Amino acid sequence: MNGEVQGNEGGERKKVMKLKILSQFRKNRKEKNQEHTAEDASDCVEEQEEEQEEEQLDQTSRRLIIKEEQLFTQDCPCEQDEDQLHKDLEALLLQIWMAIHSSFTSPPCPGELKVLKSAVASIQQQEVQDRRWMGCVDGRVPAWRPQKCLRNHNILLQNMVQTRLKIAAEDDRSATDELSSPVKKEVLRMGMCLKKDLLVVARTMVDCYPPQMDILNVYAGLYHQSFSARLTELAASGLEVDDCSYVLLWVNHCYPHEILKHEELDGKVKVACLGSLLLTEDLNRLEEQYLSDKEDKVKLWLSTMLEKEEQSWKKGNKPEIFGDYFFSPLAVDVIQVVGMSWCFCPQIIDECLTEFSCLIRDQSKAERITVNLEIFLSSYKTHLEEFVKGNHRNVLPVIKAHLVCEEQLSKYISGQTARLSEHQRSRCLETLSALRDCGYRCFTCPIHAQVKAGFSELWTTIWLDGSLPVVDSLNQSLNQQLSDLADLKLECRQSLLHVIHLDVVVQYVKRMMNARMKNREQEVAGAQRMIADAQKIDDFFSERGCTEALWLREMLCSIAEILRLQDPESVQLEMVSLARTFPDLSDAHLLALLSLKSGLSAASVRSIRRSVEENRHSDGSANHSPSFFSKVKVKWINNKMNQMGLKS
Repeated sequence: MNGEVQGNEGGERKKVMKLKILSQFRKNRKEKNQEHTAEDASDCVEEQEEEQEEEQLDQTSRRLIIKEEQLFTQDCPCEQDEDQLHKDLEALLLQIWMAIHSSFTSPPCPGELKVLKSAVASIQQQEVQDRRWMGCVDGRVPAWRPQKCLRNHNILLQNMVQTRLKIAAEDDRSATDELSSPVKKEVLRMGMCLKKDLLVVARTMVDCYPPQMDILNVYAGLYHQSFSARLTELAASGLEVDDCSYVLLWVNHCYPHEILKHEELDGKVKVACLGSLLLTEDLNRLEEQYLSDKEDKVKLWLSTMLEKEEQSWKKGNKPEIFGDYFFSPLAVDVIQVVGMSWCFCPQIIDECLTEFSCLIRDQSKAERITVNLEIFLSSYKTHLEEFVKGNHRNVLPVIKAHLVCEEQLSKYISGQTARLSEHQRSRCLETLSALRDCGYRCFTCPIHAQVKAGFSELWTTIWLDGSLPVVDSLNQSLNQQLSDLADLKLECRQSLLHVIHLDVVVQYVKRMMNARMKNREQEVAGAQRMIADAQKIDDFFSERGCTEALWLREMLCSIAEILRLQDPESVQLEMVSLARTFPDLSDAHLLALLSLKSGLSAASVRSIRRSVEENRHSDGSANHSPSFFSKVKVKWINNKMNQMGLKS
């Protein structure tokens, strides 16, 4: 398509010059006519006559070919006739090139498209005539053959494309004021011109050309070549980082996705034949420049934000109040730094796109940037843990604010399945979980000590007979302490309440497993008290929005049922059900529960253990209950097993 012009190259240049001169003449004439309205009617008539003549280009071409055949099959052709034929052919070709050159008239009228179609048909006719004379062994051949119209047509298209992109790049009238640099403006102008012209070709010109000429891909190749050449020059010029990012945006996103995959071009343009706008070497260099700069900036921004946050803690400042809870902007700032979304090209991109995914081909390289998030989170956790150890007066408000940060960061990281690898997400979430646990301990440790002390009266005689309302007293005490959580964000407060709820039940069961039942009456009374306590505990936390732990009450009721039942087979069925519901119920827990049953023989205990082992799930995959019994330690059970002769 871009082959060298050989033979009559000088003649072709003259033709192009004639075309430019004639085109300028027609432009000047139209401008002059606009100033002299009296001549408009006559000019329109002239143009209509001219169109009528140009619409017959293919007919003129056929007539001249017939005349050429007749003239050069004569024994003694007239030299004057040859000269006239040559002049007529030159005039025809000039009209053809004018029609091609006017292809991008906006908007193209039906008459111009007819002329273009006729011009293309003429080119095909002349190509056929070239081949006819090339196969002529005997006889005279016209001096002007071959005309090479198709080659000259492609050369003209190449010149047109280069000129249009150059003019577009220098056009200050285009809407590029929002862009900050000359490089960005130039790239945008050229890219928009490319898109506009390819759509004109797809919408109007393809019907003027035969399918075998594949004019859309001819133009696509020419525009790709010219745009690529200019971008290569820019890439080699030593771009600023901001301009480098913008060029990458066009090369890796705007051009291949927003233009070549436009609904009117997708599937029609042979994208695979075009390749990238930049060579791999140039593209790698720009991507490395962008990545290195982004790494340094992200690392600096994250460390600076954490340093400022820590300074505020140590000065004794309380976090700001957002609505009705303590809040720190740290998480929002981190997400903005790591997630960085920008609108580079509002004319093409309707929504803000994630910068990295648009600029870098290999998305695995994101780890070079996101690894700084891992480093930041680890440092964040360490600094917060050190601050908590310092026993500062503002520790609780600070922790409340940063529990909100942890929630926001966890939600963000969990959703980054495309930009963070599974291992990275796992490591980040583990760090955040440790940070959250550190914050929770500031509230749960005092409550844990209080619960442990309050539950020391469980399974005593005064508790069994109902005269000591242990759980009622505990709930009153918890109510006072939990009132201090009013300025903790609701979602974080409910999550913390769930942890406290779980710890209360764990302490309750742990105390129960250390109890000693003397007779059947105590077992039944204990079971009744357990059911009542389970309801009170559940009601207390449900009233405060912790409604997702109904299973804790059900689990306590199941244990109470085991205490109440006396028939070994019934106990066995209930124990199997409990083990299938909670796969983390170990053999040690099983024995601790059975040790509460004063009436079970050693043989019954062995039978129950065997049945539970045979009927429990082989793995926990079939069960969705949260783990519970793994939090209940029963170290004393080895001694108990030895006493009962059950040590395996």
